[in-house]
Amino acid sequence: MRGVVVAAMMLGAVSGARAADLSDLPILRGSVTEGLTTSTVNWSGFYVGGQAGYGTSDMNFKGSTQTVAAHLMSGLEMESEQQVSTWPIMGKVSAHGNGFGAFFGYNGQWDDVVLSGEFNYMHGKFGGTQTDSMTRFFTLSSGYTDDVTYQGTAKMAISDMGTIRARAGYAFGSFLPYMFGGVALGQADIVRTAHIFGNQVNVNAAPGFQNVPFDVSATDTQNSHLIYGYSAGLGMDVMLVSCLFMRAEWEYVRFTSTIDTSINTVRVGLGYKF
Repeated sequence: MRGVVVAAMMLGAVSGARAADLSDLPILRGSVTEGLTTSTVNWSGFYVGGQAGYGTSDMNFKGSTQTVAAHLMSGLEMESEQQVSTWPIMGKVSAHGNGFGAFFGYNGQWDDVVLSGEFNYMHGKFGGTQTDSMTRFFTLSSGYTDDVTYQGTAKMAISDMGTIRARAGYAFGSFLPYMFGGVALGQADIVRTAHIFGNQVNVNAAPGFQNVPFDVSATDTQNSHLIYGYSAGLGMDVMLVSCLFMRAEWEYVRFTSTIDTSINTVRVGLGYKF
């Protein structure tokens, strides 16, 4: 009987000790995932960084030399009857380019939502060139039979482009995926050349005018020309250590000018948040 009493006393002491240990642990509230969706990084504040990118320029040169050719052919019979300047030469071209630049902006953070205003700049080599021609034979009302070739060459070289963006992101710990949209400005050299040549033949014309060759050309050059449009894209900022973050993004820019141009770039960068 005494052994049973001693055993009961020992069991009670062990149970009391365990209860005392458990009382020292913090009380768990809610589910085990509570608080894990809240960003552990403060993205709020000014930031600045540098970047490098690679992209593809898609240009439509169709009709880009029409105004140059129309001015060149103004008042001529073959233009009024055959509209040589409107002949469908040239078309779409894609070319690759690369560049480097910088960005700076300001983040405002509300819980996990991050809204930003940013200026983004790239300097590089984007754009392309194309040459095309068309030859036609026709007879004019004056009696001349014409053999005419219309050759056009157009080039667009974009050296600088910048975008003023509004960004919206959602923070997951050290990761900040975002999307953006804004206006785009660029600086480009645009060169357009129209070259029209051939022969006019009329056996009934006066001597010396029975076979009339012709060869005319004109070039319109716009250096450091301002172009504008819009931009949109997606990206990800990743906080590495302290206030240093890495960036990867894709951007689409559409410019409207005498040559319709859109540029898709992928970029990587490194930034610092103050």
